[in-house]
Amino acid sequence: MSVKVSKKDKERVQKLLHDNDIQTVICAMPDLWGRLVGKRVMTKAFIEAGLGDEGLHGSVYLFCVDMDMEPQAGYALTDWDRGFQDCQFLPDLSSFRLIPWMDRTAIVLCDPWDEVSGEFLPIAPRVILKQQLEKIKKVGFSLKCATELEFFLYRDTYQEAWDKRFQNLTPLSRYRADYHILQSSYDENIIGRMRDQINATGVEIEFSKSEWGLGQQEINLKYAEALEMADRHILYKTWVKELSAQQGMSASFMAKIGIEEVGSSCHIHASLWDAKGKKPLGWDADAPHNMSNDFSHFLGGLTTSTPDFALLYLPTINSYKRLQPESFAPTAIAVGQDNRTAAFRLVGHETSYRVENRIPGADVNPYLAIAAMAASGLHGIENGINAPAPYDGNAYLDESLESVPLRMGKAIENFRSSPIALAGFGETVHAHLVHYYERELEAYEKECITDWEYFRYFERI
Repeated sequence: MSVKVSKKDKERVQKLLHDNDIQTVICAMPDLWGRLVGKRVMTKAFIEAGLGDEGLHGSVYLFCVDMDMEPQAGYALTDWDRGFQDCQFLPDLSSFRLIPWMDRTAIVLCDPWDEVSGEFLPIAPRVILKQQLEKIKKVGFSLKCATELEFFLYRDTYQEAWDKRFQNLTPLSRYRADYHILQSSYDENIIGRMRDQINATGVEIEFSKSEWGLGQQEINLKYAEALEMADRHILYKTWVKELSAQQGMSASFMAKIGIEEVGSSCHIHASLWDAKGKKPLGWDADAPHNMSNDFSHFLGGLTTSTPDFALLYLPTINSYKRLQPESFAPTAIAVGQDNRTAAFRLVGHETSYRVENRIPGADVNPYLAIAAMAASGLHGIENGINAPAPYDGNAYLDESLESVPLRMGKAIENFRSSPIALAGFGETVHAHLVHYYERELEAYEKECITDWEYFRYFERI
């Protein structure tokens, strides 16, 4: 991957900064959780340091912390003995955007550069995805993707929700309103603003709709090249929260907000293209199920490697609460022709022909999930693994089908012991991710008492 920032890109960004009187540039990196971390940089400093030889710097500890930003032991990258050394925030100017709802503010996504080794930090999610896409490109292919994020929207502020311990919040809707135009009209004051403002950044919105859950929403983004799609996803998710907060509301992307509620998904649509991204390669009018040979192998890799990479689709304890029978969250590893009971759904035709991965929830890190799909698909292509025939019927009820891992511990064990994941990601990345997920599971199992336990055991045990 090139680390050079072209003179043309520098001049383009400097003109945008000047013409729009930008005073602050947010320089941010996606972390393992799928959060943006970084700094707000004054424009003069961004031009002189961020785009100059000095560079912007921050601690690599950002890739070794838990949700509460506590450094975790056991990572090979850094620790207390090595002082949590710095890395350089190298801006990717192709991601530069103006933020219309913030006064004279822009944002650019960065990648962490190790000035000692002269390489990108391989464990950064954005770098992991870039490396997988380069591997696919070397064998003559590229991916285009679209992520469909669902979220719940509440009339409570984030502070109010925290103070209530996230209980008895007030959702936007009082009744089930999936696809209801009347309810979406009620919601338009906030959802319409999200569409307009986010679309103005260049993150293109196609449509929005009210969802089945109380207060649940879906705003769909236009498909793009895989890295660009992951960037759009991470920005969109952050901005939904920012715009909600500005309106005195709160949005949640938990995979399962309540056991009585429907889950929030992040279906990932992926199509196979030539290396330059000009020609779609999935459709073959004369082939069985119109599936080209290359696309069949890509899909064969996805399905056979699902147990190996499910952890990257289901990254939190909460992810697995979403996997309920006949809930539109898949439990059976199968390919369906426009069949929503299967983990992988074939949709579209000719140039729009694609596969929808229905496993991930809204808590997914898009860089890691798409990287997993790329690594799985490449494994299928390189080994000539054919896709299974499309499944007809209710896949939830077919016990002969292999199940998606339904527990985080099982998903971790599958990923840890997988030769496919090790070969696809390399030892450094594989070991870092295994440790990251192990620490999250350990935190849940050893550091918390749930409300369920109180109600079950406080009096009656």
